[in-house]
Amino acid sequence: MPEPELQAVLAIASLLVAAARGAACPSPCRCQELPAVRGLHVDCSSRELRAVPALPRDTRSLDLRNNSLRWVPAGVLDSLPGLRSVDLEGNPWHCDCRIVPLKLWLQDFSAPALASARCASPAPVRMKPLGELTGNELGTCKRLLPIKCLEFFWRDLGLIAGAIITLLLAAWALKCSKKLVCQLNLSQWGGRGPWLRRHTPKNHKVH
Repeated sequence: MPEPELQAVLAIASLLVAAARGAACPSPCRCQELPAVRGLHVDCSSRELRAVPALPRDTRSLDLRNNSLRWVPAGVLDSLPGLRSVDLEGNPWHCDCRIVPLKLWLQDFSAPALASARCASPAPVRMKPLGELTGNELGTCKRLLPIKCLEFFWRDLGLIAGAIITLLLAAWALKCSKKLVCQLNLSQWGGRGPWLRRHTPKNHKVH
């Protein structure tokens, strides 16, 4: 292919890729191509967002500053395998059980982002960084734990009871099958008895 035509094809391909990525950009945000890392910088700052929008899979950096986010559901940010940086500062994080998935994710992903995100409520932890929250301050989660354990207990108890019932039924079926086989054998031999008696030669004494 001549070089001018090749350049035209590459230009069209790059436009199509850019258009596809632009279409995937959430409407409240702005997406910018990052050629050096082959990904997108997604700027969703100061958009009054109450939830994280659906983000392009090739997001490399994410700016969520100065919104109205109170928590992030578990798994939302895990769906971005290429994410390298995130800024969550300036959101009114509500630090109860629902903040735990975000806290754990930031602990593994970005210490600076964890340090910059601060609680806005409830009152006892207001302005406290997420990274400094302790288990005692997330008391609701501790109260939820026994309920979860109780659910697992009843589930396991049901499985054990089902296994025991299955074993008892199998043992009963085996016993019945053996009894049936014995009855069949007896009935067969019972039918042959008269025939054997009729055809058995009598012994005669020799004088």
